[in-house]
Amino acid sequence: MTTPVAAADRRGAALLAQLQGVVGRAHVLTGDQATRRFRRGHRTGEGKVLAVVRPGSLLEQWRVMQAAVAANCIVILQAANTGLTGGSTPDGDDYDRDIVLVSTLRITGVQLINQGQQVICLPGATLDRLEQALAPLGREPHSVIGSSCIGASVLGGVCNNSGGALVRRGPAYTELALYAQVTEDGSLELVNHLGIELGDSPEDILTRLQNGDYGAQHIRNDASARASDAHYGEHVRQVDADTPARFNADPSRLFEASGSAGKLCLFAVRLDTFPKEPSSVFYIGSNDPEDLTEVRRHLLTHLPRLPIAGEYIHRTAFDIGEKYGKDTFLLIDRFGTARVPAAFALKSRVDGICERFGLRGVTDRLLQAAMKLLPSHLPPRMRAYRDRYEHHLLLRVSDDTLEQTRAFLADYFAGRDSGDYFACDAEEGRKAFLHRFAIAGAAIRYREVHRRQVEDIVALDIALRRNDRDWLEQLPQEMEKEIVHKLYYGHFFCHVFHQDYIVRKGVDPLAMEHRMWALLDERRAEYPAEHNVGHLYMAKPALAGFYRELDPTNTFNPGIGHTSKQRSWGECCGE
Repeated sequence: MTTPVAAADRRGAALLAQLQGVVGRAHVLTGDQATRRFRRGHRTGEGKVLAVVRPGSLLEQWRVMQAAVAANCIVILQAANTGLTGGSTPDGDDYDRDIVLVSTLRITGVQLINQGQQVICLPGATLDRLEQALAPLGREPHSVIGSSCIGASVLGGVCNNSGGALVRRGPAYTELALYAQVTEDGSLELVNHLGIELGDSPEDILTRLQNGDYGAQHIRNDASARASDAHYGEHVRQVDADTPARFNADPSRLFEASGSAGKLCLFAVRLDTFPKEPSSVFYIGSNDPEDLTEVRRHLLTHLPRLPIAGEYIHRTAFDIGEKYGKDTFLLIDRFGTARVPAAFALKSRVDGICERFGLRGVTDRLLQAAMKLLPSHLPPRMRAYRDRYEHHLLLRVSDDTLEQTRAFLADYFAGRDSGDYFACDAEEGRKAFLHRFAIAGAAIRYREVHRRQVEDIVALDIALRRNDRDWLEQLPQEMEKEIVHKLYYGHFFCHVFHQDYIVRKGVDPLAMEHRMWALLDERRAEYPAEHNVGHLYMAKPALAGFYRELDPTNTFNPGIGHTSKQRSWGECCGE
């Protein structure tokens, strides 16, 4: 007599054989060690999978989808696995079906169209690769700081409405995409909303796109279908508005692929690109948060063109970043961003081997010990401002507004004891923004090096109301006692803040996070602001409804935002 377990094992083996026939045996990974770096999140999230499949073409990705859907499997699409909320990995082992995790990194491709003013990106295209492709044309992608340095994918940014640091551009957004979805009756359909004529059958569409087999005559440029958020610039200027400028659950920025969080199977997106402009950096320090508020409000409302970026760093974040983000800083400073993804992958492999022998955090401790032997890597004027001021603001403006910005800062800080500024030279400006990036991963290194003192990290990204002057958080004293360090940094002009809390040993991080949510609700903040819900945050009703509309059978990435993990949304949201 055949048991249900034996029957399931046979079905799993048959599916694995079918997947191997599509992509080749070497690209179907099974077993805990082989799948570790795919099924464990960059910062959080982990679970079991039947297999990790690595298709090498769009057509292979389609055929993998067909096989997995026909076998009644869950499918999780993953590109670079750089997300901070576990949104592209399994989370726990309480799913009702086997999981096939599809890694798209082999399907690289960046195709410039419309004289480089737009671009078609395939699933494995990274922000770093896109930036390199556009550089000879004097153009840039939506995001040029932050996750681009660790190999984040372009499509991942669109799926998560990732915000980035650039004030003028807002969240990653497009209404032009090629994707597959599972309909209510369980069938898999390919939807071509790229605005490019590529044929009728999935095989023709995917093969022609991958090969770039189309010309200008096949491209439709319909003004009603946007490939970026063209209205964000005016939106962020409204500094007296009683709502945040941007956040993941904003219904106005949820459209098919945009904000889909893996609830569709994406094959390509079409995006606008932007002219790269000559720019200059000012470094501002203050001991009075109101100084930074006045700078923000004035520059957003009085400059003829918006600043390019305005990044906030608190002194504690400065210090933790300088000490525990030094290796990331030096790697990028010496070798550029192109080497970083490979370095992260190597570290993950070494960590995986060490953990098999019960040795966690070996690479982090070794790297940190080596960094202690090196002198400070930050410019002297930055370090001097660190000693003088608690609050730091990195301000980048295009050169056509340079003199107006300089005149305002000179007038505002004249005779003011609370703060000051200086104009950075090119090296100082570059290193200031690189330091800001290095801070983002410093809390993780601190946790690994101080495991005996640290329970975990509570990491929040929040959007405050545009008119909120009380942006600096004040925690109750009983919560302060449970925290080793608070790292505050973020996109100040957009009023989006990253708040990392390094929690003392013995404190429940989840309970701490829920108390933080209650405080944020009292402040009428929105969260998450740009990293999306992943498996950490609750998807608010509008966002959960959007997911359900995209994926009525709950085949793709179930459980995201604490929604149902069951087929067809069983027992969803208390039902």
